[in-house]
Amino acid sequence: MRFLFKPGWIAFVLVVIAFAVACYTLLAPWQFRRNAERSVENTQIAASFANPPRPLAELVPAGSAPSPSLAWRQASVRGEYLAGDEAVVRLRTVLGRPAFEVLTAFRTDDGRVVAVDRGYVRPGEDRQVTEYPPAPGGTVTLVGRIQLDESDPQHRASFTSGGHRQLYAADSQLLAAAVGTPVSPGYLELLDGQPGGLGVLPLPDSDSGPFLSYAWQWLTFGAMALFGLGYFIRLELLQRRGPVDGQDGDPRDGSEEGAPGQFEEPTDTAPTQPARAMSARASLRAALRGDQPAAEPSTEPTTEPATGPSTKQTAGPAAGPAVSRPAEPGATRPEPARDRLVDRYGKARF
Repeated sequence: MRFLFKPGWIAFVLVVIAFAVACYTLLAPWQFRRNAERSVENTQIAASFANPPRPLAELVPAGSAPSPSLAWRQASVRGEYLAGDEAVVRLRTVLGRPAFEVLTAFRTDDGRVVAVDRGYVRPGEDRQVTEYPPAPGGTVTLVGRIQLDESDPQHRASFTSGGHRQLYAADSQLLAAAVGTPVSPGYLELLDGQPGGLGVLPLPDSDSGPFLSYAWQWLTFGAMALFGLGYFIRLELLQRRGPVDGQDGDPRDGSEEGAPGQFEEPTDTAPTQPARAMSARASLRAALRGDQPAAEPSTEPTTEPATGPSTKQTAGPAAGPAVSRPAEPGATRPEPARDRLVDRYGKARF
């Protein structure tokens, strides 16, 4: 596996491992956290409808920040608006459209100052804050939901534009820095129909969202990356592996091609028939057809009897068959050609 130490393979392995580590330690846990946060938020919103509003002083003591478990909890306060200590939060989106949220300082009967989110207003054609109704004067009672301070990741400072102080996050401490007045941590988001209220901010969607499925997808992607790395390494090993011994030879015994003495094809070593035997068969066939007598040389001498007339054959016409005369009584009959061949070569052959 020396090929893994080549620059291309080193870079490939490092990228795959880094991606898998990111999937299992960053991306998937991040989606799991988002899913858990959304579940907690949905639970708190549902609980806020079941619990009636309580005084803010009972839920959040003076000088302390609200706990995360109190988010979305309904609370009531009595006091007056500080209309001069006000700012708008920019870069907000409400119901799919851009908006500004209005944060106004509110002094309670016990003397502390809290931030109140009065609602939202739409920007004008020049994308600036449009005119909106001012906060009412005098003592009023407000009911809203407790919210935790937001944070600006870029820590941008507040500024003034169009006669309005503008913030980049709904943060009570940014409002305090902008107006120069100490403000308690957290803020109160007004419900519908409250004094000084503007556009009512909608509740978040109660759906848990796709965060859980995204988390499982990142885990799957990390596993696929590691599996793909192993597959490509195995593929490279198979391509680099040389031929196995005996691969080019006979598959029955693993011998190389051309090795002598291994499964040679049988050759026909049977000798051809002698010309003498072929001539004997031809003579026999001719004798049986009656064309001509079989002439077979014999080593045994043949003698004619001394007495008695012999059987003579008289040749007929040229086109007719040969006619033999019957032997006279007491004459010896010659042995036919077929009998001589059968006696010489055996009856089974003929």
